[in-house]
Amino acid sequence: MGQYLARRLLLFIPTLIGASLLVFVLVRLVPGDPALLILAGSSGDIPFSQEDYDNLRSRMGLDRPMYVQYLSWLGRFVTLDWGTSLYLNSPIVDELKPKMVLTLELAFLSMAIATVSAVFIGVLAAVRQDTIVDRSIMVFSVTGLAIPTFVMGLLVLLFLVKVFQWFPPLGTVYFWDDPLTNLKTLAWPVLVIAYFNNAAITRMTRAQMLEVLRQDYMRTARAKGLVESLVVYRHGLRNAVLPVVTLFGLQMGALMGGAVVIETVFSLPGMGRFLIESIQRRDYPIVEIIILIIAFAFVTINLLVDLSYGLLDPRIRVR
Repeated sequence: MGQYLARRLLLFIPTLIGASLLVFVLVRLVPGDPALLILAGSSGDIPFSQEDYDNLRSRMGLDRPMYVQYLSWLGRFVTLDWGTSLYLNSPIVDELKPKMVLTLELAFLSMAIATVSAVFIGVLAAVRQDTIVDRSIMVFSVTGLAIPTFVMGLLVLLFLVKVFQWFPPLGTVYFWDDPLTNLKTLAWPVLVIAYFNNAAITRMTRAQMLEVLRQDYMRTARAKGLVESLVVYRHGLRNAVLPVVTLFGLQMGALMGGAVVIETVFSLPGMGRFLIESIQRRDYPIVEIIILIIAFAFVTINLLVDLSYGLLDPRIRVR
């Protein structure tokens, strides 16, 4: 296991460096000069001198070679010295910390609910193949895949208002301020995201379990007189779960940057929504940091998924 972990870590570091380099270059290819934006304002009609422009570019380090800018920027990211927002004129780490916590909470809660429920009903659908239970679960999952999350979010809001005359609280209260109100605020957006992700995991679990249930070792386990639940969950699910873990990692990584739609529908001040606002304001330092955080989260999640392969299937460790 130690060699397997070392190999994965050796791939993790260059991947992360490559992602950071890509983020750094792409953001600087976006049209617009941050120094010019600060001096001229959003309207672009504030007068300034060439000397002011040169001095500001020097203070921001934009007059240095690109490789020096990159190394300096990467060093500041590692030490959490993320600089100051061009638009808000406040430390980025202070602005981003509560928004990142909210997005992480939204992602982990929704994926936990989606994965646990999807594995259970996916196994149930496979065991009850071609019955009314299986058909009902498939209709449930196909509906979740067919309806986009922003449409589902709007339908939930409309249903709650029209049927129950109740409008869920928008905005957020952070967990450390009021845990109960925080969970009430996040309940509906979490369920909307969980339903969408549940659908794909359910179908994957069902497909893998159908293949595993036909294997000879499953018939052998039943012939030995083992309880059916033990045969299905201990012998069957463990051998069917690897593709499910892969899908979980992809969805979790995508959710870190893709929660902006639900955050907008339910007025949640999360990291995804903050990214869109920063792009519109041309607040490049915040855009760089958020994209790099998303890239770091995606690469880290995929590393954890790779390590889980070695735990779930010992044969992978020796490859």
